[in-house]
Amino acid sequence: MLVGQHYQNGYICDDIEAAIAVFRARGLDKEPTIIPVDQTVDTADGPKRTKLRICMFWLNGVQYELIEPEIDETGHYANAQDNGGPMRFHHICLRVPDWDAFREQVAAQDLPVAFERNSGPGQLSFMYLDGREAFGHYLEYTYVPEAMWEHIKAM
Repeated sequence: MLVGQHYQNGYICDDIEAAIAVFRARGLDKEPTIIPVDQTVDTADGPKRTKLRICMFWLNGVQYELIEPEIDETGHYANAQDNGGPMRFHHICLRVPDWDAFREQVAAQDLPVAFERNSGPGQLSFMYLDGREAFGHYLEYTYVPEAMWEHIKAM
């Protein structure tokens, strides 16, 4: 399933500062903010905790997300195998305009849900589909309310 607007590429890092340095050497001219995220997500095996350091920035019209896992009870981020560099490709992210309609589409397709966080009506929600067999990577889908989207674009 490929729906929505592709706007982001995500990478897993062992050292987020080293990954930022790679982008700085290739045109990133703003100082990105590193955000600590400690959350519980829903998986097929029940709620699991992820504690991450995340950095998002825009470069040439694409948002890049760098993720340094600290606690990953899902095992989801450990699936991005080490390539000897400071980061490894993990997922693309696509924005969907209607979370409920998207959830109905998920039920009718063949990619397994890796995990999700539904924050409720009108709130940011996300889901990872395991597209590794078909595409070689995960597919993250987000519902982002318009006001929040404008803020994200301005980052």
